[in-house]
Amino acid sequence: MSSATETAHLDAQTIAFYRDALGRLDAAGIPYLVGGAYAFARYTGIERHTKDFDIFIRRPDYDRIAGVLGKAGYKTELTFPHWLGKAHKADDFIADISEPNHNVTYEVGLALGSDKPMRFIRAANKDRKVAAVDETWFDNAVDERVIGMECKLIPAEEMIWSKGLIMERERFDGADVAHVIHAVGAKLDWRRLIDRYDQHWRALYAHIILFGYIYPSDRANVPAWVMEELASKLASEVQQGNGDEKICYGTIVSRQQYLKDVNDWGYRDARLEPLGNMSAGDIAHWTAGIALDGAK
Repeated sequence: MSSATETAHLDAQTIAFYRDALGRLDAAGIPYLVGGAYAFARYTGIERHTKDFDIFIRRPDYDRIAGVLGKAGYKTELTFPHWLGKAHKADDFIADISEPNHNVTYEVGLALGSDKPMRFIRAANKDRKVAAVDETWFDNAVDERVIGMECKLIPAEEMIWSKGLIMERERFDGADVAHVIHAVGAKLDWRRLIDRYDQHWRALYAHIILFGYIYPSDRANVPAWVMEELASKLASEVQQGNGDEKICYGTIVSRQQYLKDVNDWGYRDARLEPLGNMSAGDIAHWTAGIALDGAK
């Protein structure tokens, strides 16, 4: 995505707002990674003119970022303490963000913007986490120029890791996963990607099975050894039969569609501590948000 193309849909005030916020982080020496539509376009060539600007940060940097922006006149709030905060300045309040369904996959520290939100995604600071931002994101980041500024993009592997766990009624990121594999599958660090998914490897396996269905002439973008390794894991689990615990992992990929399972059918919620990284209070607060931006 060229600089001219990426900003063609933005007004001058919005561009200035984004540059000001990023510039303040740069001046303060706080590292961040650009994700969302800008990173997706860089990897796939598919441009989307969304109303958000995604920034990923390390969890320990969250308070420092809030302080830097606060001194610049931004007011902040933690809408969902486990992942989402918002910031606004003067009359430029952010009403919403475009990815409301991350559950426990990763935590958003702060969302900023004028009429277009900017999101800061932070790492979980608990023992169990899914798609949390850690040093590996930064070690494998890609240098790029975004809105006229030198930045680093989130790695393609971590993009697949996080998007692969979004499966709501109103939003399913499977097409994004397929497009990233189609574009850069031959260059991916598949060992790292498999390790990232860890116990959630079936979600990755589902995506690469679908990839072979979607693009039969490009199946080699997923190395044979990856398919064979995950097929072997599946065969082993099939031989073992049912798991010992009655757990529903559906809540990892959808905050709304598996509530019946955990509330009425006796399944343990995979998000709940100590198995997951959310408290009962976090889950209740997050569930209440369905009334605002969930599937109707």
